[in-house]
Amino acid sequence: MNGLSALSVSIGLIAGLATFLAVGPLSGVFLIWAATISWAAYFALGGDDKAAINTVRCSVFGVAVATYAAYEIVTISPDAVLGFPLMAAIIVTATVIAMCLAANIPALSAIPATVLGYSATFAYLLQTPGKLSTEVLLGAGWDNPLLIISFSLALGVAFGIASAKFAAKMTTIEE
Repeated sequence: MNGLSALSVSIGLIAGLATFLAVGPLSGVFLIWAATISWAAYFALGGDDKAAINTVRCSVFGVAVATYAAYEIVTISPDAVLGFPLMAAIIVTATVIAMCLAANIPALSAIPATVLGYSATFAYLLQTPGKLSTEVLLGAGWDNPLLIISFSLALGVAFGIASAKFAAKMTTIEE
């Protein structure tokens, strides 16, 4: 089987497994949409061991920075002189600049993965009712983005690795 066909079949089969896990035994602790983000990032960053490490490390760093930014946003005083919208924008501006500047540290150099982790965190917090709160952000439950988003992103990289290895096996079997 050619490489593209093998990878297509492999990704499809593992996506089916991921779906089963997300809506079945791991429901509530695994978000498939977050996993597909890091799965794609793994391949975009090279699809090798270095890409796996960089994707996990940097995407989880992005989750941590976004969680901090979210906490700062939810604790903005209602009577802030600059108003809530401007204060929220300043917090996002500062954290994104700091997050990208952190790429000067080699271990945090995969800016795309970092931004994907940051974005996935805010997607979860802003689109899931009741999640953008100090209780969630400081809590130890699975609804805390540091846990659920980081776990889902890391599992997505594992699915990326598995799909690449399975595709390689299918490609070499035919040869």
